[in-house]
Amino acid sequence: MATAFGTPSTVIGLVSTSPLSTRHLTSGFLNSRVKLSNPLTVSGTSSRGKFTCSFQRNWLRTDYNVIGFGLIGWIAPSSIPVINGKSLTGLFFESIGAELAHFPTPPALTSQFWLWLITWHLGLFLCLTFGQIGFKGRTEDYF
Repeated sequence: MATAFGTPSTVIGLVSTSPLSTRHLTSGFLNSRVKLSNPLTVSGTSSRGKFTCSFQRNWLRTDYNVIGFGLIGWIAPSSIPVINGKSLTGLFFESIGAELAHFPTPPALTSQFWLWLITWHLGLFLCLTFGQIGFKGRTEDYF
């Protein structure tokens, strides 16, 4: 059993004649050709078999404009009074106050607080996610 793991084997369909470093991906969505590379590479002999990652450190490419505009872009529409004359933000903050009134005791599972909490934050995160996609897509000329 142990010898089965030590022997090299190939999986049909995963073997190609060209090495990984010479294959290129092209797409109409991307501006330039992207070179495939393995992010986990064994660095020199001094690594003693440890893997190092060559993944870009700044993969998120955060921009505070996205956070600011995304927060404003969510608070503004969620503050419009459309739920029985009250806004989602107002209902969420009212439920926070009601739950803080009996602070050591946690909110009950049937409390409206959980509905407003999940709805408000889901909208915020969607707004921030689409804002990041749109802002970075525009600055990097994807669209």
